[in-house]
This record gives sequence, structure tokens and C-alpha cells, in this order.
Amino acid sequence: MKAPGTEAPRGRGRIVERRTIVVTRRLPGVPWDDMATRFRAGDPPTEGTMPREEFLARARGASGILCTLADRVDAELMDAAGSSLSVVSNFAVGVNNVDVVEAIRRGIRVCNTPDVLTDATADLGFALLLSAARKVSDADRFVRAGDWTGWDPWGFLGVPVAGKTLGIVGMGKIGAAVARRSRGFSMKVLYHNRRRIPPSEEAELAASYRDLDALLAESDFVVLCVPLTPETRGLISPERLGRMKRTAVLVNIARGEVVDEEAVATALAEGRLFGAGLDVFEKEPRIHPRLLSAPSAVLLPHLGSATGETREAMGRLATENLLAVLDGREPPCPVN
Repeated sequence: MKAPGTEAPRGRGRIVERRTIVVTRRLPGVPWDDMATRFRAGDPPTEGTMPREEFLARARGASGILCTLADRVDAELMDAAGSSLSVVSNFAVGVNNVDVVEAIRRGIRVCNTPDVLTDATADLGFALLLSAARKVSDADRFVRAGDWTGWDPWGFLGVPVAGKTLGIVGMGKIGAAVARRSRGFSMKVLYHNRRRIPPSEEAELAASYRDLDALLAESDFVVLCVPLTPETRGLISPERLGRMKRTAVLVNIARGEVVDEEAVATALAEGRLFGAGLDVFEKEPRIHPRLLSAPSAVLLPHLGSATGETREAMGRLATENLLAVLDGREPPCPVN
């Protein structure tokens, strides 16, 4: 029996036309050849994002879209797709590139890829914390430039990590994974969340709740793990940066828009913040020019989930979400 959506005879020689899907780029873990056999699907770009005009054109009459954070799925795109569109499967946990409210209004399912990237993202968060604390990027550039002439007792002095206070903003699955990693460094863990986690989870993580301002004031390291929402946009403002210790390090593995980049660059330049480890930026792929030259800033090109195993798992899950909805089944990871 052929899967739904494939060409199959019906009646007297009539052919059921395959449904159309849009996959916005080649992605790890997405079985492209199988998808192209089952559905009408033009070849996606092998590198870079699909240009907007091409995305709009390909979306016409599509039943499903498998996209990435770089692809904007808004009312205009949904209008282009028309009433046939039933699912948008996002190759990411965050769905701030998708107008979920508009999708709900139109009866379109939106899906994401949580859980499979928790450990990889938490690993990277801790890597950024350590790198900023010990000036790893600055020292690496120094060596590569040929400027190192020998050991210097004053060279690249960082701040200690072991035994210090870690503040986690957003104690979801990734935040909890960051907290568990801190045990190896005997860190005191504080957290802020929209809602306090159950006492049993606080005990398991050895984490104490604080309001945001108190957490910023007490913490030696602040790791941002919140989703992007109207409430978290611009959460780390100039005023809130002013509450942090001068010796503190800020790490962002959430979304760039959570942080005021201009304020971070200014705080670093003026010595009001020791360091920053940023994997995400307000206007990706553009980075605030003052951050590029800021001392003790570790800047990465959105690598949170960037391990081969993780990206393959994300692709498989994004595919399963897409196929489940198109087959009339409940997807593993619905957002709405």
C-alpha cells in the first residue's frame, strides 16, 4: 500500500497528484531522496538560506514546510501557500521565525525539535562561560598573530570559575542541564524563571530561586536560557547590566534579541562587565561592530546544537513532525 500523498491509480486511470512540500535547505538527518520520491519538492539550496522570493514562489500550494530559524514564516508566506498548508516543521527549538498566532488562526500545525539538542547546547554554554572567564579567545588570537614572546605573569588574567555563583535565567531543560554541569566546578546555583520549579527539582539541581535583579547582583556568571517572547525581548537592558558585578561574565545561548548588544559592548569597553560569551545576536548574521573589538568577548556563529549527532537527530525529528501531520497523525513535538 502506497503512503498517503504518493502517486497511485484511482478510478479509471486517474492519477492522484503528489502533494507539495518545501524544504528550505539541505539539512542533516532529513532523508531528502525519500521525501522527493514521496512528495513534489524542488531541490533545496545546498548552502545558504532560500531567498525570500523563491520561498514565496515555492510555497504556493504547499501542504507542508520544513524550515530553519533563518526562514520567516509569516502571514505573507501563509497567504502564498494558501489553504493547502497544514504544517510548518521548524528545525529548531525556538519558533520566533514563525507567526504561531497566525498559524493557529489558520489551523496550521507548528512543530519544533526540543530535547534532542539539550545536552549539546548546555555543553556550548559552559564552553562559552569558561572561554570568557579565562580569556581563551583573546589569548588564541594573540598566539596566532605571532605576538607571544614568552610566559608573562600579567598576561590574560581571567576570573576563577570553581566555587563561584552561577545564575541561570530560564530553568527549562537546557538551563537544568547547565546547572548539572556546574557541579564539577562546585558552583552555587541560583535561577530565575517565570514560575518556580517544584521543590524536588530545586533540590536535585541544588538551585535556589531569586528574582531577576537579585540574581544579577549575586551571580559571578549569568547564563541566559530563556525563549524569545515579548517579555524576554530586551531582558538584559543597560539598567540590568548595571546590576551585575564588574567581575561577572554574561553568557547568551538563548536568542540574540534577549540582550541589548550595544549595552553589553559599552559595559565591556568601560570595564563594568568582565566578559561575555555570545552564541546568538540581535540581527544575525550581523554583529554589533563594537562587540567585534570588545575585550573578553567570545563570539560564536550560533553553534548551540552544532554536533553531528545532534543535528542529525534534529533533522529526523523535524521530518517525523512533518510526515505525522501530513499523514493525519499527531506529531511528536507540536508547538500549537
